[in-house]
Amino acid sequence: MTNTAVHIHITGIVQGVGFRPFVYNLAEQYGVRGWVSNNANGVELELEGSQTAIDGFIAALKHQAPPLAVIDAITVACREPCGYAGFSIRPSVDGQCKTALVSPDVATCPNCVRELLQPDDRRYRYPFINCTDCGPRFTIIEDIPYDRQATTMRRFTMCPACQAEYDNPANRRFHAQPNACPVCGPAYRLLDNAGRPLSDGDIFARAAKLIAGGSILAVKGIGGYHLAVNARDEAAVARLRARKVREDKPFALMAGSLAAAKAHCLVSAAEEQLLTSAARPVVLLAKRDNCRLAGSIAPGNPYIGMMLPYTPAHYLLLGQDDIWVMTSGNSSDEPIAYQDDDALARLNTIADYFLVHDRDIYCRADDSVVRVVEEQPYFIRRSRGYVPAPVNLARELPPVLAVGGELKNTFCLTRGKQAFLSAHTGDLENLPTYQSYVEAIEHYQRLLSVTPQVVACDLHPGYLSTKYAAALDLPIVAVQHHHAHIAAVMAEHHLQGPVIGIAFDGTGYGPDGTLWGGEFLVADLKEYRRAGHLATLPLPGGAKAIREPWRPALWWLQELYGQDFVNRNIPLAQALPPGWELVLAAAAKGINTPLASGAGRWFDTAAALLGIRRTINYEGQAAVELELAAQGHNGRVLPYAVSETGGSWVLDYRPLFGALCREIQAGTASAQLAADFHTTLAAATCEVARHISRAAGIREIVLSGGVFQNITLLQQIIGMLAQNRLTIYLHRQVPTNDGGLALGQAVIAGERSR
Repeated sequence: MTNTAVHIHITGIVQGVGFRPFVYNLAEQYGVRGWVSNNANGVELELEGSQTAIDGFIAALKHQAPPLAVIDAITVACREPCGYAGFSIRPSVDGQCKTALVSPDVATCPNCVRELLQPDDRRYRYPFINCTDCGPRFTIIEDIPYDRQATTMRRFTMCPACQAEYDNPANRRFHAQPNACPVCGPAYRLLDNAGRPLSDGDIFARAAKLIAGGSILAVKGIGGYHLAVNARDEAAVARLRARKVREDKPFALMAGSLAAAKAHCLVSAAEEQLLTSAARPVVLLAKRDNCRLAGSIAPGNPYIGMMLPYTPAHYLLLGQDDIWVMTSGNSSDEPIAYQDDDALARLNTIADYFLVHDRDIYCRADDSVVRVVEEQPYFIRRSRGYVPAPVNLARELPPVLAVGGELKNTFCLTRGKQAFLSAHTGDLENLPTYQSYVEAIEHYQRLLSVTPQVVACDLHPGYLSTKYAAALDLPIVAVQHHHAHIAAVMAEHHLQGPVIGIAFDGTGYGPDGTLWGGEFLVADLKEYRRAGHLATLPLPGGAKAIREPWRPALWWLQELYGQDFVNRNIPLAQALPPGWELVLAAAAKGINTPLASGAGRWFDTAAALLGIRRTINYEGQAAVELELAAQGHNGRVLPYAVSETGGSWVLDYRPLFGALCREIQAGTASAQLAADFHTTLAAATCEVARHISRAAGIREIVLSGGVFQNITLLQQIIGMLAQNRLTIYLHRQVPTNDGGLALGQAVIAGERSR
């Protein structure tokens, strides 16, 4: 006899993760009756049964949820019994306010991999095998509640066998929305680069043979296209690099197995956990000394970005021992291709062949890139596998759209106590990227049911994101770039402040008209005070000085030695670039020579002075190579200067750069001086932080900005600050570079608008 009845509402990531089948089977286990359904806000259910059975059910609901589920809240309310005869899964209920969370895309689970490779299974070698524990989610969903008709699978009608699985509570594919098989589901085709189909047969074996022969293959996956070549084939990798117009920036790799990855890279326990996680990001790993992969994968770089297969197609393409380059399907600076016609048009001069399928990708998502720092994940790019899972905030905010920055753009939407950072968009300087950005904002607003009340943007008036914000009919909150960096870390760790924020990057718009980027801020989530900064360095030629670090380095040599610098035994002075006289003449007159305090510019200048890198082919290249040169050397603390004026501390580069020049002429190796540069900057940074800490009485230190992708500098600063018993906070959920900027913008704008 029924003793009691309850209505339960569950919020979190509970759609697309097998939650309703889990509830159904749990109801059978505890002998309760009622129903379960998806709605626009999550999952709701009604139960009738004994109090003991219902209590046991609710306890199991909390502690035995499916592995991909993330429960935010469970609300239980008493109801009058209705006399249900059994338990059922009801059709989903739509609603005006849609707050249900969408699951990120999930790597193929072990059960599906086993079936994929089992000859007597009806899905043997079927490249779209999935179940409630794995498969595409975010990239195929158009709307919520999460049902098949709201995804790009809706045009594939399940055959009787698939429908029977879908309807069977005891089956792993019970209510698995992308469920399909070779009879009824999507399929792959192999094409040449003119779009003509190649012969039938096992197209995956044929594609793998083409790769083995040195061809470049464009492969359509979950979130877009990849360009693939054999990572052991130097000629093929070099050909891909030339066609993609990507001179030096490292390529990402995919290993056919964890064992193959370990054969070429050192893999710690924490790195292995990331590699094999359901998110399957690219993980930055140190090469082994006996690594036998093509040198042009990551020229001069001892690290490789490695990932493991995360779709059934990957398991069919790569053998256990294979290593392939698996880089984004685009030309340099363009967004990843994800629509078939666009991919064929844009990639046919790069790829020799195309492996395509007929399941549409609704929302593109590039691969996420992560490394391990202090045994925890540290994001370089947050995208596939993590998006659109929210960052949970300390308190509720009004709905905000934060439009992000110009480079490595992401945007952010807030809803209550959640912040939804978008997938990696890219650099908005590129028109197709900007168009994709605008479309994605509209999609996220619709999918998350967020109508912003305010828009947050960067102070820089020239950013396309800022111009986009200005065109909206919303109140605007302009947020200083480095304050946003610091607020993003604070949001992750639920800090209210004030904190001492150290924001080191290349360039950010300063309210004083200079280019900031080496900042010590005393900040909370509303306001900040510039308590210190790196001294400004002139940038002859403006933006050209960022692409050509020899320009500020040459200016410094002239400042230090006058016209006699040409006679100094310094690599840059011994091989002067063409046009150097005009550059110095313009700088002397202040023509197109802005002042910048960016830490990134200090790294660029040091790299040029030491003869490591004079011009760059991708953002941050000079700093990357300076860090690589420093590895294996114990740095010394060279002279530096810290001064205080009007309550603000200034760290001057002149003694440090002067010491580097003297050491160069004395014959000290550039690698040793690269290590000295890092150690000196770390020591000087910590001294400024200590001064501010004592004056302000603040012991919480927050580190953010693209320069902190430099792990050598980061770890030295962490170690030195820890010795002074200061508490350090880093990014753990979003990138430290401008990919995390929008989170900080959103929180600051939300707090100011409360």
